[in-house]
Amino acid sequence: MMVHDKVSLAEPEPTTTAIDGTPAAAWITRFTAPMKGAAGGPLAGLRFAAKDNIDVAGVETTAACPAFARTAMQHAHVVGRLLDAGAALLGKTNLDQFACGLNGTRSPYGAVPNSFDARYVSGGSSSGSAYVVATGQVDFALGTDTAGSGRVPAGLNNIVGLKPSKGLISAHGVVPAAQSVDCVSIFAPTVALAVKVLQSAMGVDAKDPFSRSLQLQRTPLPARFRFGVPSQLEFHGDALAAEAFDDAIERLESLGGQRVAIDYAPLAEAASLLYGSALVAERYAAVRDFFEAHEDEVIEPVRSILAGGRDFSAADVYDAQVKLRALGQRVVQMWRSIDVLLVPTAPCHCTIEAMRADPVERNRELGAYTNFVNLLDYAALSVPSSIRPDGLPFGITLIGPCASDLQLAELGQRFHHATGLTTGATGRALPPMVQLLPASADTVRVAVVGAHLSGMPLNGQLRERGARLVLEAQSAPDYRLYALPGTVPPKPGMLRVAPGTGAAIQLEVWEMPTAHYGSFVALIPAPLGIGTLTLADGSSVQGFVCEPLALEGAEDITQHGGWRAYIASRQAPAG
Repeated sequence: MMVHDKVSLAEPEPTTTAIDGTPAAAWITRFTAPMKGAAGGPLAGLRFAAKDNIDVAGVETTAACPAFARTAMQHAHVVGRLLDAGAALLGKTNLDQFACGLNGTRSPYGAVPNSFDARYVSGGSSSGSAYVVATGQVDFALGTDTAGSGRVPAGLNNIVGLKPSKGLISAHGVVPAAQSVDCVSIFAPTVALAVKVLQSAMGVDAKDPFSRSLQLQRTPLPARFRFGVPSQLEFHGDALAAEAFDDAIERLESLGGQRVAIDYAPLAEAASLLYGSALVAERYAAVRDFFEAHEDEVIEPVRSILAGGRDFSAADVYDAQVKLRALGQRVVQMWRSIDVLLVPTAPCHCTIEAMRADPVERNRELGAYTNFVNLLDYAALSVPSSIRPDGLPFGITLIGPCASDLQLAELGQRFHHATGLTTGATGRALPPMVQLLPASADTVRVAVVGAHLSGMPLNGQLRERGARLVLEAQSAPDYRLYALPGTVPPKPGMLRVAPGTGAAIQLEVWEMPTAHYGSFVALIPAPLGIGTLTLADGSSVQGFVCEPLALEGAEDITQHGGWRAYIASRQAPAG
C-alpha cells in the first residue's frame, strides 16, 4: 500500500453533556486536513469517514471507550484499500461503545442525533458514520455490522446501508465485536456509490481469519421475482412505520415482485441467540483482556452485556452453535419459495429520552429484523423507502443468500429511484441510475425517450411484459428531438444528425425478456420504429428512432434535453 499524507487532528474531549445530542457528537476525531488518497483511482475526489473501531495509522482508535484508546500503527486493510483507490479520509466517527448497541446513545462522546429530528436516535452502533453521510459531510463512510449496525442507522437517516456477505471485506484492523459474524459495512447516499466503494474495498486478506473469496452472483433477479414478507409483523406501536411498510410492499410489487408470506419464527429465534445464548461470550472474548483490567471504565449497559459472556462454558457455546445451525436448516425451505426477503430496516423510531429510560428493551426493538442476518450468513442492503407524515425516514432491507450482494444492489437501486426521495437530509436529488449488472442472456435492452418513460402513459407496455428499468442515461450528443404532431398520447421523434449539430437526450434503458420483445415492437406505430442508439458512454442499445420525413413541420424540442423536461415546460404556469 502507498504511504499517505499525515494529517493534524482535532480531537474532542469525551463528554456526556457538551455535545450530547448535537451534530458535533457524530465525530470522535476529525482531521483539520484530509488524509489524502492516491492520485487518480476509481474513488478519486470522494471523501469518507471511518467508524472509530477501525484503525487509521497514526490516529487513536477508541471504540468509544477513552480508557481503551490506542494509536494504530497501520491502517485497517479496508482503509488502506480505499485510500489506494483515491478516496480522502476526513476523520473517525462516534459509535455505541465497542459496537455494542443499535441506537447511537451508548457513548461517552455523546449521543448522535437523528439527522431529521435531533430528539430521536440516529441508530447505531455506526451512528456517527450514518449521520455524516446523511448530512452530506462526506460522500460515504465505513461502519461495522454484527447485529444490524450497518443497516439500522441507514434506515433511520434516509441513506443506503450495504451489509456485505461475511468475509467479502477484510475486518483486519477492526476492533472485533463478535469476530465470526462481524462485517465492515458501507454507508452512502445511493446504491450505486455503495457498490462502487464495495468494489474497491473487497478482497481476500490472509490476516483476517474469516476473509474468504466469494463468487458474487452477477445475474439480476428475474423480472417477475418473489419476495418474502414475515407473516406476522411487529412495529411496537409505531403506526406510521406500519403504513410505510405497506407502501414499500406495493412499490416492490410495482417493480415486478410477488409477495410471499414466510414464517419468521425461526429467523426470530436465530436472532435471539446473539444476546440470549452462549454466543454472547464471543463479545466478551473480543475485549476480554481489556475488560478484566478496566471493567469499571465500560459504560452501562455495555458493561453488563460483556460481563454476561463470562457465565458460559465452552460446552454452552457449542450447544448454541448447533442450535443456530439447526435453525439455518429450517429456513432452507424458505429460500426455495422466494428470491429475496423484505423486512423493515427498523420497525419504529425512538427518542433519545425513551432510549435512555429503557435502553435494553428499546434497543431490542430496533434490532427486531436485523440480528439473524450475519448469524445465518446472508447479505443485506438497507435502502430508503419514504419520509413519513411526521417527517422521519423509513427504510426497508433486502436480504439474500451469501454472495447475492450485487443482485440485491440492482433491485435496491430500482426501488430507491422509484421512491422519488432526495438523498439523506440534504435535499439533493438522486443522480441517474447506473448499470450494476450485465444484461441477462435471455433479455434485450431497449432505450425509451418519450411516452414509454417511467410514469408516462405507455410505460405499462414495458411493465406488463416483465421489463425492468436498469439505467437512466443520455444519448451521445448526436441527436435531435421533435414533438410529433397529432400523436395520441403525445410522442417524440428522435433523429440522428451530423456531428456537431445535435445534443445529448435524456433516456431510460429497460431490460425485457426476449420472448416478449417481438410483441412490444409490434405495438410501435409508424413513423416510429426500433433501431440502434448510441449512448453517451459510446455503447449501443436498441431504441426508438423516427423516419425523417415525419419530422417535417414537427416542433424541435432538443433544447429541453428530453421529453420529460419538455412536458414539464408545457404544464408550467405562464408568467
